[in-house]
Amino acid sequence: MARAYVALGGNLGDPAAQLENAIARLAQLAQTQLLRRSRLYRTAPLGPAGQPDYCNAVVALETGLPPVALLDALQLIETQLGRVRGEHWGARHLDLDLLLLGDLVCDNARLRLPHPELAHRRFVLQPLAEIAPGLELPGHGAIEQRLAALPPWEVRPWT
Repeated sequence: MARAYVALGGNLGDPAAQLENAIARLAQLAQTQLLRRSRLYRTAPLGPAGQPDYCNAVVALETGLPPVALLDALQLIETQLGRVRGEHWGARHLDLDLLLLGDLVCDNARLRLPHPELAHRRFVLQPLAEIAPGLELPGHGAIEQRLAALPPWEVRPWT
């Protein structure tokens, strides 16, 4: 069993409902237990202009699934909940990103761990710090130190 952290985001339809549905499905994955979940956060989009705000969250899982099987399960949940892959950083119903899986370091065509943008995204780090205070980010130190070093970016509770 390994501790996995998964980021969730979406900005089309009813994003909060999409994330709640995805969290429920993550909790039902084989060999997997939902340990913690952050509250929902509202953030401005990074991508193309004119998109609605994103709803973001992070969950902690304990899983016995191998890395690629977990990635496949995440992508299946995305597809089942309406994800259509299109424009890079474009609007979407749901995005599930595997951030960390134990201390696994992986860099291949299908999977990069730790997630290559993890240490640069306040909208991921803030909810991650909520559920895993003191977490060490490989190559970046404690999560709170990394958050303090990032430029400001508005991340506020989803209401």
